[in-house]
Amino acid sequence: MAQAPDTLRPTLAASHGSPVLKRLFDLLAVLAGLALLWPLLVLIALWVKLDSPGPVFFRQLRVGRGGQLFRIHKFRTMKIGAEAAGQLTVGADSRVTRAGHILRKTKLDELPQLLDVLFGDMSLVGPRPEVPKYVAHYPDGVKELVLSVRPGITDWASIRMIDENEILGKAADPERAYIEQVLPEKLAYYQRYARSYTLAGDVKIILATLLKIVTR
Repeated sequence: MAQAPDTLRPTLAASHGSPVLKRLFDLLAVLAGLALLWPLLVLIALWVKLDSPGPVFFRQLRVGRGGQLFRIHKFRTMKIGAEAAGQLTVGADSRVTRAGHILRKTKLDELPQLLDVLFGDMSLVGPRPEVPKYVAHYPDGVKELVLSVRPGITDWASIRMIDENEILGKAADPERAYIEQVLPEKLAYYQRYARSYTLAGDVKIILATLLKIVTR
């Protein structure tokens, strides 16, 4: 398999929000979040380590703002070597660990991405970062717009398509269904966000995300 390029360079970098204000909000919110959540993060890390052999974190190459590649942080929810069978999680995937089932259902596996926000690779809110394999399917104009903002931990697509793996589990060809059905729907949300994000809108998405997780 050919090695992914170091960057996928979009030319469009415009947005209606204030990047400086957005970054300041991200930093303040993440520092406060880490200060409050560190005991929970430690407990989850111990649970992951004791539940199955392997590292605490899952690191995977994703495409960030400007096409720059970075390695995302998540709590590991799958067995070692699971990616060899594909990068999509489909239905009741046998690769998912016991702890992983609960972490995925509650979205607690996403919490380590607070570190990615702190490091500047991500934002609290924004288009979800994809692997290079699927970014290659973005239409050129769409790619430029979506990659003009930092990817986020959550967005409207994450909220409204929260059970994506169950949807793919019903497809005869999950890979094709993701590329032809799921991905275009996600990209529609991503484009709307990149064109019109605001700080107030980000707060609304964060609150909607928390509500969605709690009501599940």
